[in-house]
Amino acid sequence: MRMRPPSVPLITVDPYFSVWSAADKLTDDTTKHWTGKPNTMIGTADIDGTTYCFMGNAKELDIPAMKQKKLDVNALSTTYTFAAAGVELTVRFTTPALPDDLMLFSRPLTYCKVTANSTDGNCHKVNVAIKVSEEICLDKKGQYDVTMEEVSFAGDIKTVKMGSVDQPILEKFGDDLRIDWGYFYLSVKGADAAVCTCKKENEEDMNFVGAKAALSTCDESGALFAFAYDDIDSLVYFNDRVKAYWKKDGATIDQVIVDAYAGYDELVKKADAFSDDMFCKAVRAGGEKYAELLELAYRQVVAGHKLVLDTEGKIVYASKECFSNGCAVTVDVSYPSIPMFLYYNPELVKGMSRPIFKYADTEAWPFDFAPHDVGCYPHLNGQVYSGGANPEGQMPVEECGNMLVMVASTCVAENDPSFAKEYLKDLKQWADYLVEYGTDPENQLCTDDFAGHLAHNCNLSLKAIMAIAGFSIIEDMLGNKAEAEKYLSTAKEMAATWVKMADNGDGSYRLAFDQPGTFSMKYNVIWDKIFGTNLFPKEVIQSEFASYKKHINKYGMPLDNRETYTKSDWLVWTATLSQTREEFEEFVAPLWDCYNCTPSRVPMSDWYFTITSEQRGFQHRTVQGGLFIKLLEESGICKYYK
Repeated sequence: MRMRPPSVPLITVDPYFSVWSAADKLTDDTTKHWTGKPNTMIGTADIDGTTYCFMGNAKELDIPAMKQKKLDVNALSTTYTFAAAGVELTVRFTTPALPDDLMLFSRPLTYCKVTANSTDGNCHKVNVAIKVSEEICLDKKGQYDVTMEEVSFAGDIKTVKMGSVDQPILEKFGDDLRIDWGYFYLSVKGADAAVCTCKKENEEDMNFVGAKAALSTCDESGALFAFAYDDIDSLVYFNDRVKAYWKKDGATIDQVIVDAYAGYDELVKKADAFSDDMFCKAVRAGGEKYAELLELAYRQVVAGHKLVLDTEGKIVYASKECFSNGCAVTVDVSYPSIPMFLYYNPELVKGMSRPIFKYADTEAWPFDFAPHDVGCYPHLNGQVYSGGANPEGQMPVEECGNMLVMVASTCVAENDPSFAKEYLKDLKQWADYLVEYGTDPENQLCTDDFAGHLAHNCNLSLKAIMAIAGFSIIEDMLGNKAEAEKYLSTAKEMAATWVKMADNGDGSYRLAFDQPGTFSMKYNVIWDKIFGTNLFPKEVIQSEFASYKKHINKYGMPLDNRETYTKSDWLVWTATLSQTREEFEEFVAPLWDCYNCTPSRVPMSDWYFTITSEQRGFQHRTVQGGLFIKLLEESGICKYYK
């Protein structure tokens, strides 16, 4: 990867088990949870009797740092290369979240493979050690006392376990929080492998668990470490505690760890094949910089979700609205994320949708439009945004449109309308709501709620039009031809009205119908291209896209004329409106530049300033799944009208 990642993924499993390096070198700073709070991991290599640091803040540790020679990040692995005293050390973190195997996809484990080679022709003995602090299983150090113990799973795998004594399972909910229940497991396999516990000596210190192994540059030996976490219960789902998907057949964490070691070599090959395939297809679709954006985004998107089974045995795929408000299964966060999942496994989009349907069908939701969310992570008991069922501050057109497009695109991707049929009553109600209110939306919020209320929002109207078209596809797939034609005709009429009302008179189209001379990204209309509905004349889309060029700043096009900030997901959706790969690459290149240069060292922020590249807000959000939309569009997976 040529990009300098703003933050480097190390452990990427779910919103709680997520560790990153927010520095150019792994030895420059303490490793951190995605929230920016320390999740301290320390890696050292004793080379012929002299100890060097390869992970952690070497200056604070007062240990000489190995020279970092290389960093490479692909979709599923992060690989560092270090050098010192005639030894080259390769440290590879892999989370094999392969989307076609949901057991593996949900498995709470990240590997760390360490190998050593000689660079001076001599044979060197290298003792490698990794320590992980109590911060990995507490909201912050010292919150609770911790218990630490060695456990035995298999003869040649050494494992140590750590967790809070109090075990307040699922008691807390919120955004800037880390897990304080369940148990962390550090394992190692290799020559002279061993684990240990390191109790703190005073209140200012931390407890650590450690693992070590011996390497030699005279052979091809290596040490395989594994970081695993058993959260016991994962979510509160409509007042029931539910468990992670990987537990569905009675699997235990010891089985997970043993199986992980047994399958490492094969899984690494699969992970590399998956990553290479993603990169090659993305290069063909949108160029090398686009491919690198997808490589960096993939694990972040996965780690922003939790895959569980509900009490009926159905998949629920719960997102956390990271560093926004902590909302769970937010519809207008799921909507931008779906391109990645439509492309790789549409079953996960169903898992995002089920909680919304479940809540909408309860007496707690009194409205004839779709909800915004179903709780604050990890408590999924009903909408919390804007006071729950409070009529003020809702997003009626936004969320109805999102749900209809999500379900329609899933049905097309799978060539199967059965999921929509299960919830047809709700979908029809929301489609009819959009028919009545979607042409010229009243003063309300859209997914870009940080920009405030806006009446007559042209882009929101586009969402309503495409959602109605999506519902017509659903009806057509179900064999309801007359209904399908009715909704498609309505969408066509609304599209023709939109072109007249939004026209600036110069080939560009407005932010709001009553604001001539304004501009905004019309990202919602991309579904006209993806579905193949062709509701809008090509010349309208082409002239609108051409008008964007004069608004592009150093780090991308602003979301609209009100501010200089933008959104990464919408930027790539907008770029996908382009007619040529060259236009797409030109539009996306500033986004790559932003992440490569930004001083905001956080997991990919989707909301940033286009002049400075600084983060405006948000980080580690699942909306980065939206970057895959060009790949989705090129594939034709969701094209209904060929």
